[in-house]
Amino acid sequence: MARTLFTIEETLPMLASAPKRIAAATAALTPAQLRKRPARDAWSAVEVLAHVRACADVRGDAAIFTIVNKDRPTFRAIDPRAWMLETDYVELDFRTSFRAFTRQRARLLKLLEPLPRRGWSRSATVTGAGAALDRSVLFYAQWLARHECPHLKQLERLASQLRGLRP
Repeated sequence: MARTLFTIEETLPMLASAPKRIAAATAALTPAQLRKRPARDAWSAVEVLAHVRACADVRGDAAIFTIVNKDRPTFRAIDPRAWMLETDYVELDFRTSFRAFTRQRARLLKLLEPLPRRGWSRSATVTGAGAALDRSVLFYAQWLARHECPHLKQLERLASQLRGLRP
């Protein structure tokens, strides 16, 4: 069975690398290319980034920051796809959205990097998806890192395809 959880020492570099990988993949693409869908049912680079940002909002900003800053909070789970529909991320220019994501990720890393080991085990009770669940800072950080991996590869593949097309 494949290992799906990462250590703190593996999770932090994965989270830190996401903006760098997105920047490298999309650097040479035009705004029109970044909005182009490779197929009717596929996401454009703008849409992939919007999804990644929505996940960072609900799993990072909403969950991790709350758990670190409150003692044993209880909060309702938010579906990142539903949250994405509540934002204007898909309408934003890719570069503008990417700068916001990069700032958001820097804030998250600033919170997580100095966190002592016991801080990673701080947890919350999360409701809204059946039985209440106990979720820790580490759980959400691992979730973000694990979830972003295929989306970063998706962006890299998409960017590679788009570079082969005329703008």
